Amino acid sequence: MKNPLFIILMGVSGSGKTVVGKALAQKLGWDFYDADDFHPPENIAKMTRGIPLDDTDRALWLVQLAALALATLEQERSAVLACSALKENYRQRLAGDSKNVKFVYLKGSYALIYARLSERKNHYMKADLLQSQFAALEEPLNALTVDISLPVDEIVKTIVRELFAYPHTP
Repeated sequence: MKNPLFIILMGVSGSGKTVVGKALAQKLGWDFYDADDFHPPENIAKMTRGIPLDDTDRALWLVQLAALALATLEQERSAVLACSALKENYRQRLAGDSKNVKFVYLKGSYALIYARLSERKNHYMKADLLQSQFAALEEPLNALTVDISLPVDEIVKTIVRELFAYPHTP
């Protein structure tokens, strides 16, 4: 593929990264990855106990995700990754020097996201940890921002329209 892209859907837990990511990847015919699948067991255990992760907990996880992005692009493939990427330094580590890593910020109100998390079943990220996610969030300045109160298909259409309206260059 000429000019492959690695799209990272970012935002706090409950913002719809996985649902939107799967729908976007399916629409584009790309691979989909969920950053939650790359957490070591210690991180999952910590979150299950209601303890927020810190930068040290996320360090190796970010290295693995950055390697995934780089390897995917080196293979001239495109993919979508659902990843919180809450802080600017996390996003810088994930993208490295690549101009082909694009961030999409799925933005929503605390009330909407808390309601979504409260309805989740069998997920280690509980609604009680949402405040820590919002506290850690550094809203991106150089990402496409999409309102998560829209239906999933509208969010996907918006992402495709905005990211592919102008040719991207590596």
